[in-house]
Amino acid sequence: MIKYTFNLLLFIMSVLVAQAEQLYVNPQTGNDTNSGIKTRPLKTIIEAAKRVNLNKAQGATTIFLSAGVHLLTETVLFTNDKYTFKNRLVICADVMPDDAGWTPQKMPVVVTAVPLAPGIGGEEAKGIQPEVSHVTIEGLRFTGSPDYSYIDGNNLRRSYPIWRDGKKLDDLLVTQCLFAGDVDVLPLHVGVIANGYGLVIDHCVFFNCKIPVVFWKNDGWAGSRSAMRYSLVYGGYFCGVWTTLGTNGDDFDFHHNIIANTATIWIREKGSKIGYKVSDCIFTNYTKLAGYGSGPLSDSNATPTDFLEMKNVQTTGTVKIEKDQSKRNYLQLAEGSIGSDIQAGLFKKNL
Repeated sequence: MIKYTFNLLLFIMSVLVAQAEQLYVNPQTGNDTNSGIKTRPLKTIIEAAKRVNLNKAQGATTIFLSAGVHLLTETVLFTNDKYTFKNRLVICADVMPDDAGWTPQKMPVVVTAVPLAPGIGGEEAKGIQPEVSHVTIEGLRFTGSPDYSYIDGNNLRRSYPIWRDGKKLDDLLVTQCLFAGDVDVLPLHVGVIANGYGLVIDHCVFFNCKIPVVFWKNDGWAGSRSAMRYSLVYGGYFCGVWTTLGTNGDDFDFHHNIIANTATIWIREKGSKIGYKVSDCIFTNYTKLAGYGSGPLSDSNATPTDFLEMKNVQTTGTVKIEKDQSKRNYLQLAEGSIGSDIQAGLFKKNL
């Protein structure tokens, strides 16, 4: 009886291990014909997504990305909606910012070089597109697009490193990621844009992005809370955050964020009268605190700010950014800058 029980336990454990899918991606040493284990990694995230979409076995999936440049020549689409809050789809760095041996050079760099497709008012390139619920993306660096931002004076090219389309999808956590662009050379239109519910931006850095994050549309039913917390936005040349009529103020947490050197702090969808609570933040060196955005071709217009209930929000002082690439806090708050007490940035713990 004891032997039978022991063998049964071994069988159950083997099934559980088999269900916890793990794939490793290394753009330098990998090959898309490999098994995907750590010693025989895949070469592309695209191949990893294809395998994940075909695996119908229940359980979590983790895709580990090594340091190096991960070039996306087509949108990485995830469609296998089998995940739960505990058994998630995780796309993460092999070495995380809180690991003792981490340096900025060890962040996997994801470059969206996807052929442009027609969109509203121009053309679009979408990078990672998780059309499933219960997803975590963590520890990655996303760059702007190598395509110029404008086709002509009215038509844009847009780079969306992370995009989610489904209005009923829930639970997308983007954490400890760095989004870095340049308005003239590598424009990054929106770092994260997601329909649905439960979009959480946590401990992220957005450096010189046009718009860091857009909390987009949903189907009007109940879903998880969305949030933006412990994040640093610097140099946003349109706004620091964009909310819509679907971003319910009662289900939205906004705290411990720094938005600096940015045109407009908060853009709302035109016609929105939704109120939001903001706490323990720094908003400084901006042109306008709030504005409306009615669509991709419109500019923001200054609007009343009484929709923001602000508590412990600092609006003066200078935020300084570390530009030395050898420093652990590269593209984050420089030593001596205001805001260190807010703990916004890639690190969740002090090492």
